[in-house]
Amino acid sequence: MNEDVVAVFIPIVAIIMSLSIPIVFAIIDYRRRRDIVESFHKERMAAIERGMEVPPLPDNVFDSNKRPRHLLVGMVWLFIGLGLMVFFASIVEDEPGVKYLGLIPAGIGLAYLIYYFIEGKQEVAEFKARAASRPALPGT
Repeated sequence: MNEDVVAVFIPIVAIIMSLSIPIVFAIIDYRRRRDIVESFHKERMAAIERGMEVPPLPDNVFDSNKRPRHLLVGMVWLFIGLGLMVFFASIVEDEPGVKYLGLIPAGIGLAYLIYYFIEGKQEVAEFKARAASRPALPGT
């Protein structure tokens, strides 16, 4: 294969893969939530057919059941920024301001970390308290 053709396909494949990963994640998450709701529906329909009392739905069926991850996200952004600063400082020596481009993601990371230390710990504690008081969903 010609090197020019390979050079053209590399960014195309990178763009397609970077766009398809979130789409696949969204589809899988949607199917998982759909299966959970469907299992509750089947349980309720079976109870109605038998003339039994319909069990109430748990509170966490329809709300987002995702744990806050401000610490993780903040550390990832911070270290991406620091890595970019080191990379640009070692590669581009003739442009002095280029190495500071890493300050943008590092600043985002610092903002997440500041939020975590001010509000996020309380948010994580509230999430844990809510999760402990609810019954577990089937399939989780």
